Formats: sequence, C-alpha cells, structure tokens
Amino acid sequence: MPDTILVVEDEPALRDTLIYNLKKDGFTVEAVGDGRSALESARRLNPDLIVLDIMLPELDGFEVARILRKEMSTPILMLTARDDEIDRVVGLEVGADDYLTKPFSMRELMARVKAQLRRTRLLREELEKAPQPAKKQETFSFNDLVINITRREVTLHNTPLQLKPKEYELLEFFAAHKGQMLSREFILERVWGWDFIGDSRTVDVHVRWLRQKVEDDPGSPTRIITVRGGGYRFDG
Repeated sequence: MPDTILVVEDEPALRDTLIYNLKKDGFTVEAVGDGRSALESARRLNPDLIVLDIMLPELDGFEVARILRKEMSTPILMLTARDDEIDRVVGLEVGADDYLTKPFSMRELMARVKAQLRRTRLLREELEKAPQPAKKQETFSFNDLVINITRREVTLHNTPLQLKPKEYELLEFFAAHKGQMLSREFILERVWGWDFIGDSRTVDVHVRWLRQKVEDDPGSPTRIITVRGGGYRFDG
C-alpha cells in the first residue's frame, strides 16, 4: 500500500508541482492550502508524512506543526521561502523533522521525503521486533551490577552508582534489551523520545559516560559493546 503524503502549500503552482511529482513516484497525495485545513486533513488522514509550508493563511506552519506534534508523531518536512537560521531553529523546536528552503529541486525534495519515510519504517520495524517483557521487572541483576527499577538505583560491587537521569534511563533500557543489537536511532526514539532535537552523537556521549561508571575497563568494555556499523549491544 503506497505511503500517504499531506501537502500543505498555499502557492497553487508549487502545490500542483508537488502533487504531480509525488504521485508520479507512487505516493498517495492530498493537498490543502491553509493551516486550518492542514489540521483537519492531518487528523482525518493520519498521513505517513506532511510537507508543510511555513507561510500559510489562517494558521502558519509553525503553529500547525506545534499543534500536530502534540497529537501525532508523523514526520514533518517544512518548506520556507526564507533562508533564515531563526526559521530553521524555530521549525525544529516546534517538531519539524527536516527543513527545505525555496527554491529547491524536486530531486532534493524527493530524496528528503524518502529518507524520512525510510527512517520511520525502520523505527517501526525495530519497535515491532523488540521483545516486550510480560511484566515490569523490579530488578535486573548482572553478576555484580544490580539495577533496582522500583527505586531507580544502581549498585556495582555493592556500591551505589551516581548516575544522571538519562544515564540511568539508558542503562535500564539496555538491561531490558540484553543481548539485542540496538541502533542509535532506535535508542534515541525510545530513551530520548521522538521530539528530541539532536542526533545520534548524543547516544555515543552518554554511552561513553555510562561506560566510565559500569565497566571495569572503559577502554575495553565487556558490558556495553559497540556493534560496528550498527549500534550497541548490552551483554550484562
């Protein structure tokens, strides 16, 4: 079944061009020309991707993105006529996943559309494959490393570890998926959330900090293993 894309663009010529090119690539497309119609269509369609212009009548693209991001995790590709860093920052802060400045080539737009859809598909597949425990465990024990979920406490060699909140959440997530290769994108999605503004380097930094605390030799880790070209695997 083809992916459904909602195009929100008030310039008729550009809107028609987007519709033509997206349909030519096999997508199902619906298009509207103002912010209020965008909200109505997005809620009704639950599309796979939204191509959203910033300068719109009724409600601008920033407000549309802000409202929709509270209701759905659909990827949003924002379009703007201005090459303004403030616009880009605000667009990302309200929940856009990517940003494209006019004028742009259709080849670049199609590449970004497909990249966002591919990322969403991969994350969905990883979520479906991830084992779900029958019930929430109270503790995870890995020899001398013990994670108490109820108390949010971690001990190593019977000594309490001082972990930052995200370090603890990352360690608990690893423990719940022991032995499974986890991509950086999947970790970001599950530990930091879909609305986190950052990239996979955030995961690398927190893994490095965590290794300093839970590994006997952080330079040669035996608990949190780097999977080349993939991500990380927690071996306990």
